[in-house]
Amino acid sequence: MKHFILTFTCIWLSLSATKCLSQVQPQPPQGQQVPCFFIFGDSLVDNGNNNAILTLARANYRPYGIDFPLGATGRFTNGRTYVDALAQLLGFRTYIPPYSRARGLEVLRGANYASGAAGIREETGSNLGAHTSLSEQITNFGNTVQQMRRFFRGDNASLNSYLNKCIYYSGMGSNDYLNNYFMTDFYSTSSQYTPQAFASVLLQDYTRQLTQLHSLGARKVIVTAIGQIGCIPYELARFNGNNTRCNEKINSAILYFNSGVKKLVQNFNEGQLPGAKFVFLDFYQSSQDLSSNGKQFGFDVVDKGCCGVGRNNGQITCLPLQQPCQDREKYLFWDAFHPTELANILLAKASYTSQSYTNPINIQQLAML
Repeated sequence: MKHFILTFTCIWLSLSATKCLSQVQPQPPQGQQVPCFFIFGDSLVDNGNNNAILTLARANYRPYGIDFPLGATGRFTNGRTYVDALAQLLGFRTYIPPYSRARGLEVLRGANYASGAAGIREETGSNLGAHTSLSEQITNFGNTVQQMRRFFRGDNASLNSYLNKCIYYSGMGSNDYLNNYFMTDFYSTSSQYTPQAFASVLLQDYTRQLTQLHSLGARKVIVTAIGQIGCIPYELARFNGNNTRCNEKINSAILYFNSGVKKLVQNFNEGQLPGAKFVFLDFYQSSQDLSSNGKQFGFDVVDKGCCGVGRNNGQITCLPLQQPCQDREKYLFWDAFHPTELANILLAKASYTSQSYTNPINIQQLAML
């Protein structure tokens, strides 16, 4: 954080803050491609925001983090998440901090607001306990913007210019299906809506939420599709007598949402949101490719969790102090729901340098805009 402290000395000491700001603006360190990175999502990218709240959706215990330098931080995998790997590719020297622990000048390089069990809808994930929904995450980002305004001494134009250069990631929707629509014993949405109608309702809410994010200064935004969640170990384990059969009912339903998100990104870029530079990240296709061509990527096991209990290690997720598989790099899935570190790294590299899974440009190109 030394580079930010030195940069902002001028703000605190100058009698003419406006003049000083016009001369010296916060600059990312050499090699860092954007000044900041803000993250919104669920357990796929949560890095510790759920640690101190009352919820079953938490991962701040071993063996989670067994391959992460800092240990069990609350990441729902054995090592780095997708956004950890992406931050490194973007040149960040340290990981983006969770919002729950981000303090002071640290927020100038970004924050992670993601929360395990979170969804687009407010009620999503309540079966697992407390969490921070997407709407609440965006409210928290608004609080961060207010905090940053103090560092810019009320110079809104300079602050907006700074925020416009940052990258934003939003990966939502999985829990709206797994911990809402298809959890019929706890939620009534499946009896209220057809799959098409539910996707439409989600997209209406998501449009409003992403529009709010844009109003707070976000311009360069990565928006993800939902992965092939009908094929995760948890779903494979639910088909008695057939441990390799995907739940195509779920896969078919989420395709309505995914196609809508892709169209939403297109609409934003074509003028619906001024200055928008959105990128659609196709997690569905990437997860399908990793599963179908596992051997090509070094994965010997694509249908079982490295750590878990029961069929496919997917009936109960990874328990405290449980012994995971020894060779984590051979597994696509870490537990019943989440990919291993290697899978996250492979996707980060692919989405950063190529357009295999991104549209209309890759993330490296987005950073350069």
